[in-house]
Amino acid sequence: MKKVVMTLAFALALTGVHAQTENNNGYNKWSIDLGAGFNKPQRPFSDGYSTNTVSPWTGDLGVRYMLNNKFGLKADFGYNSFTAKGSSIDFDSKYYRVDLQAVANLGRIMNFETWTNTIGLLGHAGFGYSQLRSDNFRGADEMGNFIAGVTGQIRLSNRVALTGDFSTILNASQDRTFDGSYVGGNRGFSGLIFNGTVGLNVYLGKNTKHADWTVISNEDSDISALESKVADLESQIKNRPAQKEVIVEKQVSAPQPADNDLIKRMINDKYYSVYFDFNKTTPIENSTAAIDVVLNYLRKNPSASLDLVGYADQVGKAEYNEKLSNARATNVKTIFEKAGIASSRLNVIANGADTSIQKDSDEARRLARRVTFIVK
Repeated sequence: MKKVVMTLAFALALTGVHAQTENNNGYNKWSIDLGAGFNKPQRPFSDGYSTNTVSPWTGDLGVRYMLNNKFGLKADFGYNSFTAKGSSIDFDSKYYRVDLQAVANLGRIMNFETWTNTIGLLGHAGFGYSQLRSDNFRGADEMGNFIAGVTGQIRLSNRVALTGDFSTILNASQDRTFDGSYVGGNRGFSGLIFNGTVGLNVYLGKNTKHADWTVISNEDSDISALESKVADLESQIKNRPAQKEVIVEKQVSAPQPADNDLIKRMINDKYYSVYFDFNKTTPIENSTAAIDVVLNYLRKNPSASLDLVGYADQVGKAEYNEKLSNARATNVKTIFEKAGIASSRLNVIANGADTSIQKDSDEARRLARRVTFIVK
């Protein structure tokens, strides 16, 4: 029996184990996006015409719908004013556009939540229809456009985020320069504008958070699968042939209390630990065996109590890692409670980041993301 226990413990210690997440059942998907700022039309211009290096005015009004917490769609209307700078021939042009864009929540895709909950990043790109109007010609120059950009976000509350956007617009079939002169034959993307705006995301809906700031995990389904594996192991133990149990007992030279002492020492010496993927609060599959050993010990020793000590690796802020380590230990406690262990026998301890393990090694960080046990 000792050989089996030692082999199992060694295998668990070598088990390899990805990001601190929170589970949200509902989040808002709609927002109104407002922005105002400056522009710089690059081309085309006639000789003698130009704008300031940074030229006012630019405005943007959009309505955005997120399909999930990573991808969405945005319909927006934009306005640009182009006027002459001091050395340029006078002109006054207006540029209008309407676009349908795809939006990617780069903050969630790149797991910003591992180091901040207040800074976000959106990427957007799409196509639309544009008009250029000028005091140098009648009517409007109609064209298609392609727009792409990035939007930085600072969350001020669950309803409002401050934004800063930089976008590039390419105009197709632009027959007029930005100063209003005619240049026929421009079928391709000949027009180029840079826009920079500062604005707000105003979030709509009845839920607490918007999709921009929601991190989704499959934690509940993962726990259910883990609990099922524990149940299967318990069933296998209960259905083990009686003769086999007798043989094992004969092979063990020490009495049963000694076996209990051995398992207790191994639990307290961290041979049995529960490991987690980076930024996750659900144990990895290979931690099932460690949970089963500790669970069986508690059932055979009803007077024993247990400390569940949670850890995180050193990636991220200390405050976040403390919350993460607590969530990990609490989830393991929940598994024990559902298996019939009284809550009064279980004590959660959040130790935050494990500073005893180097943080510049992926393998070392895998060992840091764990819950250990102390039997009392």
